[in-house]
Amino acid sequence: MIDSKNGVIGLAIGDAMGVPLEFCIREKLQKNITTEMLGYGSHNVPKGTWSDDTSMTLGLIDAINKTGNIIPTDIADDFVKWAENAEYTATGVRFDIGRTCLRAIANYEKGINPTECGLNDEFSNGNGSLMRILPLIYYCNAKKMNNTDIYEVVRDVSSITHRHEISIMGCYIYVLFGIELLKGARLNEAYKKIRESDYSMFSKQCQEKYNRIINTDISLLNMDEISSSGYVVDTLEATLWGLLTTDTYNSAIITVINLGNDTDTIGACEGGLAGIYYGLEDINENWKSNLLKYDYIVELCEKF
Repeated sequence: MIDSKNGVIGLAIGDAMGVPLEFCIREKLQKNITTEMLGYGSHNVPKGTWSDDTSMTLGLIDAINKTGNIIPTDIADDFVKWAENAEYTATGVRFDIGRTCLRAIANYEKGINPTECGLNDEFSNGNGSLMRILPLIYYCNAKKMNNTDIYEVVRDVSSITHRHEISIMGCYIYVLFGIELLKGARLNEAYKKIRESDYSMFSKQCQEKYNRIINTDISLLNMDEISSSGYVVDTLEATLWGLLTTDTYNSAIITVINLGNDTDTIGACEGGLAGIYYGLEDINENWKSNLLKYDYIVELCEKF
């Protein structure tokens, strides 16, 4: 049975594991590998606190719950509630928001159509739409969408904050991969499937950005060749690399959060796919018990 709690709780835990380590240098982390959920650290927040990654994911879920469909204005409205009123946060305090997301939300509040609010220049390709795209894996799978329909939904939802094709392609690859996992594919089977998919809706220049994922084998690279920056291509590469080179949810999360730099978002993206694949039962019990507002997330997922 498909259960959205697997992916969403998995995402939230990966996010919370990464929050205290964000901006840490890889070399320092590799000398003392973090294996437990910590508090405070980079953002001085309690153990189990999630960041904007989970908040925006929950906002997207709540928007879909309203009608059972993708309504961009509903999604953008929920993003405003988060940005201005700290809804969908772990502690009632919003402590992390990317500049691209902030500017896109401001565009929406000025009356711009939500699917045109996202920035569309090549320098606005952070991972701010990739980090929250996970619910579309469940949505598109439940609607039995073909790849053209999946692309259109991913494009519209990403474009609320990130409208450039590089960001959209990263989200599209992530969603296709996750759908294959929901269908029961093994990790290597899902990876083979996305490498064989059609990306002709994207420019050649855009496709080349994802060459290491699509035209080579990302799992064959060593850690030193994997960047953990906030660039959407780097985040997707790190996510798939971590998933394909480990064999449990816990080891996948430990591997990617100890890459350093943008640890919360890479942890969230990793946790979403690993949660789908391994299930809640595979997740460290202490991590689950320390996650703030666990029951609140479960309630949203059950409605979803």
